[in-house]
Amino acid sequence: MDYETRILHVGFVTHDVVQLVTTRPADLRYEPGQGVELALDLDGWREEGRPFTPTGNPAGPALEFTIKGYFGRDGVTERIHGAEPGADLLMSEAFGTITDRGPGTFIAAGAGVTPFLAILRDRARRGTLADCSLHFSNKTAADVIHEREFRHLLEDRCHLTLTRERHESFGEGRIDRDYLERWKARPEGPFYVCGPPEFVTEIQDGLLAIGVDGETIVTEE
Repeated sequence: MDYETRILHVGFVTHDVVQLVTTRPADLRYEPGQGVELALDLDGWREEGRPFTPTGNPAGPALEFTIKGYFGRDGVTERIHGAEPGADLLMSEAFGTITDRGPGTFIAAGAGVTPFLAILRDRARRGTLADCSLHFSNKTAADVIHEREFRHLLEDRCHLTLTRERHESFGEGRIDRDYLERWKARPEGPFYVCGPPEFVTEIQDGLLAIGVDGETIVTEE
């Protein structure tokens, strides 16, 4: 790992997602949408780095992460969720291919929205959210990360769908090829896609099937 950092704050965003705030290494540079590896600075855990996306202001004095917990595995995310301010972490240099390629369509499932949260917040700070839209799929309303913020930032360009419950404020069903065909995505991009691997593959295939240029599809490689 390249840096040492320390937890300043841990607070819940949803029932299984926390906002983690850490000190910022002086030399760290990253573009909104990129990630870093974090590891617990504890015996037996220093080699257990996992990728997470900084979701706060890229020029800010501290780092913010939005981290979904996976429980019952005694893994890194479960330990981070239980961490206290003052705990030490190790951090890598930034990496990743999801960066801001211009205003476009953001398509996400679950915690895959975190790179887009970083990009859209940065665009909001710069007043460049015009022509950006979000299509975001979750299992239930309780799972939606920063629902109010996304609705506020994007207004009618925020499209939220649920796969396991019906709710008057959300669309129903999966984001898949049929969804893309019904929505009639504009052929020009960029199209940003992030989520579980099978979701990303299905959305890429669906976009190509409706005539989107593959060069305009931005995913993590």
